[in-house]
Amino acid sequence: MLADVVPYLQCPLCAGDLAVAGTTLRCSAGHAFDIARQGYANLLTGRANLGTADTLEMVAARADFLGGGHFAPLSELIAERAAALDQGEGCVLDAGAGTGHYLAAVLDRLPGRPGVALDISKHALRRAARAHSRIGALAWDVWRPLPVRTGAVSVLIDVFAPRSGAEFHRVLRPGGALIVVTPAAHHLGELVGRLGLISVDERKADRVAESVGERFALAGAWSLEVPLSLTRSEVLSLVGMGPSARHTEPAVLRARVADLAEPVRVTAAFEVRAFEAREAAAFDVRSKS
Repeated sequence: MLADVVPYLQCPLCAGDLAVAGTTLRCSAGHAFDIARQGYANLLTGRANLGTADTLEMVAARADFLGGGHFAPLSELIAERAAALDQGEGCVLDAGAGTGHYLAAVLDRLPGRPGVALDISKHALRRAARAHSRIGALAWDVWRPLPVRTGAVSVLIDVFAPRSGAEFHRVLRPGGALIVVTPAAHHLGELVGRLGLISVDERKADRVAESVGERFALAGAWSLEVPLSLTRSEVLSLVGMGPSARHTEPAVLRARVADLAEPVRVTAAFEVRAFEAREAAAFDVRSKS
């Protein structure tokens, strides 16, 4: 619920405190932001880059596929690591939360803790707002400064989403945990060539390290492989929920999937990395030397 997460938020225009006022979130300076009837608040101001937002079809495909439990081992690993690294204070933040699937799994392991779901897709937020009773969902572009108070977050999860090292560090408590999930280089390798999917950048691990920089210390890394046995319909949902959906003609994709023999054997592969937020002085001194 939004009321549960408001104490951890700040106005994106003036950084003032926010409060629920009827069907709006409002700060003491009078800036107001609409709360949609589906339960999420829209904090976006000015021109937002909505071209990267998940479409209604992508969100429906993701809900169908994740709802089938296919990525349950990944959800369990994220939740397990979050519970182990949690400091017991502050909120849990999911930057690029999508439907709220992974955030809900984390909150199940952290009783009583509120969760903030940020995403730019209104279609995803409608589901995220209902994914867990302690989620507050907000429309926001995670490339911008986050509408979250400094030091308000104990655990921040970033699952297949953009990363802003400076902002992630600002909102995390000292010693707070950042958990980043990316696809491994061989993720869905059995389908990439046959269906014409986007391949994973082999420098993904380097790019993650570069994006968090010296503000974070690596606290652990885990590789996870999930063997899948799918129907053709499930393959369409798997492809339809990811970036390849934007680059593959639907009719062409359906024709290629129709040629696959069931069950379709494919390997989902992930890299999960946990980072601890350093004290600001630790990297300020290093950057000045």
